[in-house]
Formats: sequence, structure tokens, C-alpha cells
Amino acid sequence: MKILTIGAGTIGFQLTKRLSQDHDITLIDNDPVKAKRASEQLDAFVIEGHGGSYEVLKKANLSRADVVAAMTNDDELNILICQMAKRAGVPSAIARVRNYEYTRPDFIIPRHELGPDMIIHPEKETADAIHRLIRQSAATDVIEFENGKIHLIGIRLEGNSPILRIPLKNLGDEISELPMRIVAINRKERTLIPRGDDILVAGDQLFVLCDTQSLPEIIRLTGKADTRINNVMILGGGLIGQFIAREISENIHVKIIESRKAKSEEIADLLPKSLIIHGDGTDIDLLAVEGITDMDAFVAVTGSDETNIIATLVARHLKVPRTIALVNNTEYLPITPTIGMDAVVSKQLITVNAVLRYIRHQHVATIATLPGVDAQVVEYIASHKSKITRKPLKETDFPKHAIVGAVIQDEAVIIPRGDTVIQPGDKVVIFSLPQAIGEVEKLFK
Repeated sequence: MKILTIGAGTIGFQLTKRLSQDHDITLIDNDPVKAKRASEQLDAFVIEGHGGSYEVLKKANLSRADVVAAMTNDDELNILICQMAKRAGVPSAIARVRNYEYTRPDFIIPRHELGPDMIIHPEKETADAIHRLIRQSAATDVIEFENGKIHLIGIRLEGNSPILRIPLKNLGDEISELPMRIVAINRKERTLIPRGDDILVAGDQLFVLCDTQSLPEIIRLTGKADTRINNVMILGGGLIGQFIAREISENIHVKIIESRKAKSEEIADLLPKSLIIHGDGTDIDLLAVEGITDMDAFVAVTGSDETNIIATLVARHLKVPRTIALVNNTEYLPITPTIGMDAVVSKQLITVNAVLRYIRHQHVATIATLPGVDAQVVEYIASHKSKITRKPLKETDFPKHAIVGAVIQDEAVIIPRGDTVIQPGDKVVIFSLPQAIGEVEKLFK
């Protein structure tokens, strides 16, 4: 597939990096530094030029592209690029848009006239992910499949967990009878596909696929407990912080700390149900005065990864039960568990996942990667041509670095066993390490 990406910032760079493994990618950016970095580090044809120039787009063979992904920081430029792409006959055009007004149903220009076939709102997607983590306060990660029928949750095991130092195959009937599957263990920056003889140790990050009804019981069996969230402090009054506050302020007391005076005054008018505080969120004295020790959750979503990391570590030190940080630098993600961070989200990864899901929608319903975990979770759609439908799973040449976590068959959630047969039309959730992704793909083509 020929894909044209415009914008080599953090999101465009990560998207191109992921897509270039399987597709023919051209990347455009008018910043010489970004273009040079992309040319040196990515397996893509890089053009230095303005993405809004039709001449530059023609040079990039716009009319031959199967997909155009406009990922610049300029909403209007991204929409214009998509409009030109559609006029040039490109089948699919995707735009990154920050202004939520463009996606509202009552916007003056109908969606079909706006240009993009898909609009991605990174800040809203990130806020939704954080909201899920607030609801499931014992989890490090929460991903929903099939409109919430299935959850993938990450749980970090403490020293008092009752399932430590026991081979997985011996965990007992209490766990084996639940509709769940342990699909991965993240241990000291390594991701493992579990086998029956594997033993869990303190500090392991466990990833479990289960149905929604089983979540409370699974959390209990791992020795964790969901904290009731009544008071939340948010560091950062940007779009992500505002979306979170709007989502939760009906039932939760929200305080927002914002370092910019003008921004503080602006969001005070926009969020009348939240208390807005102008100040430095890394100042321990300010946090103490504003009652951080009374908070049930602390969420850091400023534009600075370093500020978010430091602030959440301070909150952890002050015994706030739940801390969540926005960390966009992918190089930081693997070390976040080792320095004591609770839950981490990445706007870049969330946006890239949304684009990949759209591009691969014919045989993929959902695709996700997890911060700090070198693996991906994909909900595949089996077709009548898929090799995986021809025999029971135990007779399938399934890669050892991947695991089938769940099957959705006729609206029912099935935790598969060796004699399970995948049927055409079934949706299959698979956790794969990088070396197995290609082999898994072949089973569904």
C-alpha cells in the first residue's frame, strides 16, 4: 500500500516508523531538521517541502497514494491537504485535528464536505484513555474491545499478591474458571508471552484479557483493590486536562493547576464545576496547601514530559493512591515502571494506533500498543480465506511469540482452548511480540 504522510513531528514520525514495516511510505515536512532526522532514521522517502503546496504533493505522487495522513500541528492545513487528496482521487484521507468544533455534529460544514474520511482528535482520545484509568484505579493500562465487552488490563503485582511464586498452571480453580487469560508479563523491560511453568514475581506487570463482569474478581485475586475516586487533581489546563475535567466533574471534585495565568483565567470560565489554581504543579508547598494528600488521584498532562514525570513521582511520594502521567517521548516509556510510576499514557501511541486501525480496518477491528511494552494487541476479523479458520487452534502452526486471548463469536466472548475452531466472521484478540506479528498476519489474510 502506498501511504503519504505529511508532518514529521512526534506523531508523524512514529506513524511512519510503524507503517514503513509493511508499506511504501513517503513523508513530507518543511522543517529541514525534522526532514533530515526522518531521512536518516526511517525507511521512507522523505521530501522537504510544504505539505499545503499542490506542487509538492504532486512531486510525492499524490494521485497514486492509497492513503494520505495529514499529521501536522495545523488543523486547517491538515483539512486542506485532505481536500486536495480527495480531489486527486485518493481513496482514504486522514486528518489530525485539535479543534473539537470541527468534529461536532452541528458544525456548519457537513463531515462529508469537510475533506477527511477520518478525523483523529489526539487530545480527546488521550483524555478518554485517562478517564478509563481513573475508573479502573487498580490498573496500569485499560484497553476496551468490542464496545467494552472485553477488557485488556495491566496490573502491577505488589509483594503481598497471593499469586506470586506459583507456576501459572497451578494457580487453581478460582482463576482457571474465570473467563480470562493472562496474555503477557512485563518484567524488567522485557515482555514475555506466558507459559504454564512461568512464575510471577513482585514487580511484574501482568496483562489480562477478560470480560467486563470479571474485572472486579480478577483485581481482587491479584491482591489489588480499586480506590474509590472522589477527588482528582489535574496538572495542566490544556485540552487534555479540560476534556478530563468535563468528563468527570459531574461526580468527582476536580482541581486543575495551571502555570499560565491567562490560561487559568480562560479555563475558569470554561469549567465552572472545577476549581482552577494558578501555580507551579511541581512546587510541593503549593501542592500541600491545595490538599494533595486528600486527593484520590493525581493526573499530570502538561506539555512537558519531565514536568509530568516529576510531578507524579512527588504525588506518589505523598501517598496519593492513583497517579497518571502523560509521557510522549517514547524513549522514556520503558523506564517508567522502574522509577516507580503508576500509570502512563502516550498521546503519540494512541494517535498512531487509531490511524493504523483505520488503515487496516478490512481485517482488523482494533489495534493497540501499550506504553513501555514492546508488543501489540490486535483484534483481527477472520474471513473465509483466513488460514486460521481451517483447523482447531492446537493444530494450527501458531507462532510461539504470540497468544490468542479471546474470541468473539456470535456476540459471545470465548476464552479459547486448544480445540477451539475460529469461524469466518469471528473477531480474535491476539497479543503479539514484534517477531511474531508477520506470522500472525498471514494466518488472517
